[in-house]
Amino acid sequence: MNDLLSASALELAGQIRRREVSPSEVLEAHITRIEAVNPSLNAVVVPAYERARARAREHDEALMRSAPEGLPPLFGVPCTLKEFVAVEGLPCTGGIAARRHVRAEANAPVVDRLLAAGANPMGLTNAPEGGLWHETNNPIYGRTSNPWDLHRTPGGSSGGEGAIIAAGGSPFGVGSDTGGSIRMPAAFCGIAGHKPTGGMVPNTGHFPEPPVARLAALTMGPMARRASDLGTLLRILAGPDGTDPQCVPYELGDPDAVDWSQVRVMVLEDNGRSPVRPEVRAGVHKAAIALVDRGATLATHPLPDLSRAFDAWVALLSEGPASLDELVTEGAGAKLWRQLARFPRGRASHTGGVLVLLLLERLLKRMPSDLSDLVDHAVALRDQVNEAIGPHGLLLHPPFPRTAPRHRGMLLRRPWDVGCTTLFNVCESPVTVVPVDTGPKGLPVSVQVVGAKGRDHLTIAAGQVLEEAYGGWLRPVEPHFGPSLPLGLRLHRDARPA
Repeated sequence: MNDLLSASALELAGQIRRREVSPSEVLEAHITRIEAVNPSLNAVVVPAYERARARAREHDEALMRSAPEGLPPLFGVPCTLKEFVAVEGLPCTGGIAARRHVRAEANAPVVDRLLAAGANPMGLTNAPEGGLWHETNNPIYGRTSNPWDLHRTPGGSSGGEGAIIAAGGSPFGVGSDTGGSIRMPAAFCGIAGHKPTGGMVPNTGHFPEPPVARLAALTMGPMARRASDLGTLLRILAGPDGTDPQCVPYELGDPDAVDWSQVRVMVLEDNGRSPVRPEVRAGVHKAAIALVDRGATLATHPLPDLSRAFDAWVALLSEGPASLDELVTEGAGAKLWRQLARFPRGRASHTGGVLVLLLLERLLKRMPSDLSDLVDHAVALRDQVNEAIGPHGLLLHPPFPRTAPRHRGMLLRRPWDVGCTTLFNVCESPVTVVPVDTGPKGLPVSVQVVGAKGRDHLTIAAGQVLEEAYGGWLRPVEPHFGPSLPLGLRLHRDARPA
């Protein structure tokens, strides 16, 4: 079982194809693991085990009568999906109390593509309320913890995915990213994650809907134990669906065909806004060393002023079709002062981070402001950064100024720290995150590998090099799941599938 819980998705598919193990055996190993760790993590909040077992039995039968070469690439491999991704008949609440009873009426295109590739979704994972914070907590499902330390956050908004993949409960999953929501959980939990080029993967069937019309800031993308899975997963997910107007075709290159002698690597230790811890800076330089050892050239290139990138991202979000208040209340209005009064007693309908954002939104509405210059700056910055990186360039940058913070306080005090990731949503850049080290507190240290638009194969190839050089994902040791540890908030009864 330990081998099954450590193998990559493609390794599992190969074992199944060779009939060394059955799809049902692979599924049951992962369900057993989820049931062992989830009471502490609260990562998988919508189990879909019975429908996954039925699909695994169908896969078992198909395996016996099919030639191995005729099977799809992920045949029989279980996976998980962020609760924001529509799966027919399962909850799609966005962690918003007003949507508690919403069920998806149809699969998102990315789900249908995974099913066609042979994957077997076994559950949905937790995310912040409305995806509005980088701490995974909401009034329906509660809070998710990091498997490396239950007192710390797995990040957000794809925090449930990051936590359960890191704990060995799922070989891969699908997250979504508007400001770092794939990359921060991947970094904090020590797994591989990829934010595709904006507009490469359709967002149809994702809730909340894309908040920005002018740029493709939101994108769904793969998260996995191993960077070696990311290229195959992206090929499965990518491509227009005929519905999402922002999704356009891209020609995907082959990560294994990269000529490293042609690659330029640039290092950006910080963005001038947030101080970066020494261990995180060291991780960026370790990544550069491994890529240079592979044949790349370390280069310097003048980058545009990035100090206003976070402000530009906030300005872009302000252009969205709905206010934050409308989003988290389904248009009913938050009755903010009543909610703030109820929060200290644990009776508010919203999490603390969202209440702070709602308060800021109201204050900003009362202040005269013209954000058009910042929005224009965002569009210009996208073009400048892509030109600076170039088709054969890579930029190495911290995914966050420090390793996974504790649950309380740290994230609320420094919201602009997400500027490390939001910068590349503004630029629509492809970004791969992989672990490269362990910090002094035993927590994963990861790096962002950034490329120019459409050069996803290059950042994934770099992720594979770093994984080979430094080992990649390691499953956290078992004492982190001891019964004496706090269990946090449990699965909400209304979260279970109908």
